[in-house]
Amino acid sequence: MLRLFKLLKPYRLPIALVLVLIFIQTLSELYLPTLMADIVDVGIVHGDTSYILKIGGYMLLVAAFGVVCSIAAGFLSSKVSVGFGRRLRGKIFAHVERFSLQEFDKIGTASLITRTTNDINQVQQVLTMMLRMMIMAPMMCIGGIIMAVSKDAQLSLVLVFVIPILVTAIVTIAVKGMPLFKAMQVKLDKLNLVLREGLTGIRVIRSFNRIDHETRRFDEANLDLTQTAVKINRLMASLMPIMMLVLNFSTIAILWFGGLRIGNGDMQVGALMAFIQYAMQIMFSLLMVSMMFVMIPRASASAARINEVLEMTPEIKDPEQPKTSRGRQGYIEFRDVTFSYPGAEKPALSNISFHANPGEVTAIIGGTGSGKSTLINLIPRFYDVDSGQILVDGVDVREMSQESLREKIGLVPQKALLFTGTITDNIRYGRETASDEEIRHAAKIAQAEEFITGMKDGFDSVIAQGGANVSGGQKQRLSIARALVRKPEIYAFDDSFSALDFRTDAKLRAALKEETTNSTVLLVAQRVSTVMDADRIIVLDEGEIAGIGTHRELMDTCKVYREIVSSQLSEEEIA
Repeated sequence: MLRLFKLLKPYRLPIALVLVLIFIQTLSELYLPTLMADIVDVGIVHGDTSYILKIGGYMLLVAAFGVVCSIAAGFLSSKVSVGFGRRLRGKIFAHVERFSLQEFDKIGTASLITRTTNDINQVQQVLTMMLRMMIMAPMMCIGGIIMAVSKDAQLSLVLVFVIPILVTAIVTIAVKGMPLFKAMQVKLDKLNLVLREGLTGIRVIRSFNRIDHETRRFDEANLDLTQTAVKINRLMASLMPIMMLVLNFSTIAILWFGGLRIGNGDMQVGALMAFIQYAMQIMFSLLMVSMMFVMIPRASASAARINEVLEMTPEIKDPEQPKTSRGRQGYIEFRDVTFSYPGAEKPALSNISFHANPGEVTAIIGGTGSGKSTLINLIPRFYDVDSGQILVDGVDVREMSQESLREKIGLVPQKALLFTGTITDNIRYGRETASDEEIRHAAKIAQAEEFITGMKDGFDSVIAQGGANVSGGQKQRLSIARALVRKPEIYAFDDSFSALDFRTDAKLRAALKEETTNSTVLLVAQRVSTVMDADRIIVLDEGEIAGIGTHRELMDTCKVYREIVSSQLSEEEIA
């Protein structure tokens, strides 16, 4: 947790002010019992009303000053902790944005969300308490002991027996609570994962009548988290009765032995009253420490999870001296590329070699799991190859900066993803400086203009989260428009026409051909009709190239391609 507190450097002045204010507040609280003892031992015993009023006025001023300091310290400590939380969330988000897909696969999206929200909230809450209680509690405890000893040293021996008991109880409960808090955060991850899947997959769940199954899954994860939380709360709840029991017995002991000392003339009544208050302040300072120990284990577990994210180094990094392209704009070449996913038994791609030229359409076809999408994902360097090279404009992608590489590419992913906002916002996501005219032109080429203008607010129509209020084909066309408005050197369409009808598919490909005459087009598709007119077709089979050529050439030379064609087209269409 201390490593995270390095982010507090900009708040050094407010933190210093909080410490000063807490110090003054503590002094005022420690001074009040002494004033009260003076009122009893001097004012009441001697019947001096003016002295009582005078010291009572001092007590009011000291108390008021302490309240002002407490309010100011509370305001500043809250401001510091909230600012710290904001900076930490920003740092995690910025760091995660640089992760490759391998890091996302390793931690998981649900866990990253929990760590960025719930875990940071835990640390933020503890910071607020630390700025107040962790400073006040030791000062109050030490100051209370000094003042109690100054009132009566012999009676202070009661505290020598009491304080070790309280400290032992606090430490024991904290040690037992730490593993439970760690387990609780992991189970919270699991609950978030189940909840996220249940909400995002609601259409599939309902269509397969699996609502009861998902309810059971959620109940199991929820019950697991609840049982752990109950164990923790039982453990922590036992601390308060122990504290109060010790506090009450110590008060009885102080009154018993204090009464004996008053009877012997070794102590005054006011001094005993002040001693009891100092004993209470010592006990409550230890109570504050116990509250810290309740919060610190969970915050420590959360801090460890946050540090795990911050310390995770992205496997894909920019080179120290990035190279710029030196060849034809948009030229792509794969040289004997092999790639495996972490933990996979066999490579997803093996010995892949081909080139794609500007002004040409290079289509990639193959069965499910043949490696088509993997091949596309290697070009923008979402993953790094195990061996071989991928060249863009004559430069190995690993020798280019990720930003400059991805500026060259307009990617339309297999799963079309839209963001909350208007249709214009979603298309302009491809290029922030795109004009309204360019957005309309991109939508027209993507065959999206017709359905957009048919919507109530046209291009200002709002898209729901994940594009839930548009169809699959409409999402794909908007994703294509987003790539078109970018005007990249390389277009990568990863099975981006699968949700389109044949008529729209044909019209879209015809419009794209005119729009992308100077660009390299990579087209992944399942339909033979989509790839038949490509300048070059690459057939993948179980991660290897089964054939490269035009439609006619592959019909003569590639058995895998012929099987795909015969499974989709009639004899008349093939002829």
